Amino acid sequence: MPDTAHSDADALLQLIHAAGPLSPRRAVLDRHGGPAAALAAGADAWREAGLSPAQCRALRMPDPAWRRSRAWLQAAPGRHLVGWHDPDYPALLRHTPGPPLALFVDGDPALLWHPGVAVVGSRAPTAAGLDTAAAFARRFAAQGLAVLSGLAGGIDAAAHLAALQAGGVTVAVLGSGIDVPYPRCNAGLHARIAAEGAVVSEYPPGTPARRAQFPSRNRIVAGLALGTLVVEAAYRSGALITARLAGEAGREVFAIPGSIRNPKARGCHRLLRDGAMLVESPDEVSAALGPVATDLADALRGRLAAPTQEPTATPAPAVPSTDPDYNRLWQALGHDPSGMDELIARTGLTVARASAMLLAMELDGRIDVAHGRYCRKS
Repeated sequence: MPDTAHSDADALLQLIHAAGPLSPRRAVLDRHGGPAAALAAGADAWREAGLSPAQCRALRMPDPAWRRSRAWLQAAPGRHLVGWHDPDYPALLRHTPGPPLALFVDGDPALLWHPGVAVVGSRAPTAAGLDTAAAFARRFAAQGLAVLSGLAGGIDAAAHLAALQAGGVTVAVLGSGIDVPYPRCNAGLHARIAAEGAVVSEYPPGTPARRAQFPSRNRIVAGLALGTLVVEAAYRSGALITARLAGEAGREVFAIPGSIRNPKARGCHRLLRDGAMLVESPDEVSAALGPVATDLADALRGRLAAPTQEPTATPAPAVPSTDPDYNRLWQALGHDPSGMDELIARTGLTVARASAMLLAMELDGRIDVAHGRYCRKS
C-alpha cells in the first residue's frame, strides 16, 4: 500500500478516535479533500470546520487507541475502513440524516452497495415470528436482495441465518466494536457473516456494547437498506426506532400484521396506524422498492461506468461500457433465463458486483428478471 494510503488511513483513524459530534468531522474532510490533508490543515482550520476544543485537543495529542484499530485492520485480509471521503462510501447511507464518519467492515465492503431490505423485530419473538422472518429472508435472497439487520437475538439472527442458508447476501450492523459480537451467543453467526457477507460497525475495535449505541446502529441498518420490514415488535421496541429512522431517511417502511392477542404484534400495528405499508408476502416488499432502487442504480452507474442513456423500446444488442466486468456479464446473459449461480460461474464475478450491474441493466430496460432469473430482453 502506498505511503499516502497509509497516511490517509491513519489520519482517518485519528479523526474517528477524536470522538464527539460527527458533522464537524465530516465537514473538515469535505473542506480538505481527505483525512491526511484535514489533519495537516491545523487547529485553526479544525475550529473553522466546527470541531470542539476537546476534539482539537484529541487531534493534537491523539489517543494511542487509534493504533489498536490500525492493528485490527492489518491483522487479517478482508478487513476494511470506508471513510466519508471515500467514493466507495455507500450511496444510500450518504444521503441519510447523520451519516457515520466511517465504517469498519469485516468482509466484503462492496456488499454495502448491494440492494437490500432491513429485516428487524423482537429479540424474543414467537415461533411464528421466527418462521416468518426466515421465510421472508429466504425469498429476498432468492430475488437477489441482501438481508440487513443488527445481529441481535431473535428476528435479526433468524433473518441473517436464513439468508446465508439460502446462499444469499447478508450484512450485519453492530452496536459495538467491529470485533465484539453482541450478544455473545451470536459469535459463531458473526464469524460466518464476516466470511460470507459483511459485518459493519462505526465503532472502533474493542468498543463494548452499550445501550446508547444501539439507536445509532439502527440508523445505519435503515440507511443502508432500500426499505425496512418489521416482522414482530412490542409496542416499545428498538425495531420501531429503526422503522422511524428509515422513514426519516425517505425509505419505505413495511410491517406484518399479527393477532390482536399477541403483544409482539402491537408495535407492527402501531406502525400500520402511522402509515407503514401492510405486507403479507416478500413479493409485496420487493415490488414497492422500485423508486429507491432507481436512486441506488443511478449511483452504481457512476461507480461501475455503466451506460447512462434513457431506456429505449428496443435495447441495444450490446452494452457500450468501458468496464470489462460489465461487458463480460452482458455476454454471459442469454435469451433464456439464467440464475445468479450460473452467471457467477460464467463470469467469475462476486455476487455483490453482479447483482449491482444486473440492477442497473434492469433499470436501463436491457434485461428481464423473474423469480430470481435473468435474461436479455428480446
